[in-house]
Amino acid sequence: MGFEELVSEGAAVPLAGWDFSWFEGRATEERPPWGYASLIAEKLARADAALDLQTGGGEVTASAPVKPALLAATESWRPNVLVARRHLPDALVVQAPDAGPLPFRDELFDLVISRHPVVTPWAEVARVLKPGGTYFSQQIGAGSNRELTDFMMGPQPVGRARDPQVAVAAAEAAGLVVDDLRTQALRAEFLDVGAVVHFLRKVLWTVPGFTVELYRDRLALLHERIRAEGPFVAHVHRFLIEARKPG
Repeated sequence: MGFEELVSEGAAVPLAGWDFSWFEGRATEERPPWGYASLIAEKLARADAALDLQTGGGEVTASAPVKPALLAATESWRPNVLVARRHLPDALVVQAPDAGPLPFRDELFDLVISRHPVVTPWAEVARVLKPGGTYFSQQIGAGSNRELTDFMMGPQPVGRARDPQVAVAAAEAAGLVVDDLRTQALRAEFLDVGAVVHFLRKVLWTVPGFTVELYRDRLALLHERIRAEGPFVAHVHRFLIEARKPG
């Protein structure tokens, strides 16, 4: 396909949900070695009451074969709320701001989980956890996809907001004890410019304010680079954090 067709295709893919199956054959990303979905499934099977923060379309939690008697989920974007309610028909799925407040009473949950949260409302997490309860999250680390960001925008500084040690400090400031922290750098490849367009529309923080119209010239250069040199390679950073509310 040519440049215009690829761009149009990437611009037309629906954004609701957090399903990345459309990228099959068009982009790849290594997965962390710890296996977040399987770890979450184990924890959900042992929990009595769990909360999934910023669930997206609820896809990861829905994949767990055993769920607790009380399962709740939050999501800030209304289209995703509707998708999550379909994937989690037995859960209480509510629309709530990413930064909180959370619409739940104190010490309600023994498990709070979150995959790739936009922001972690640590004080609210500590408030809704029961004593002895656990927060378990896989998060996006600082500098993820910076090669793509820099190609589209020019060299950009890497902020510390997504630094794992910043997360540890924030968890401890909220009164939690961090029991586990793991980090991993992973390889990502974009095989065509249509995949880049869809990715930048979906993962908004990679190129803030991205639109096809605004970045058409850079997209055209990227298209020619991929045709000449093969997949565009970037690197993502992930970290796993587990924090406990003292009993």
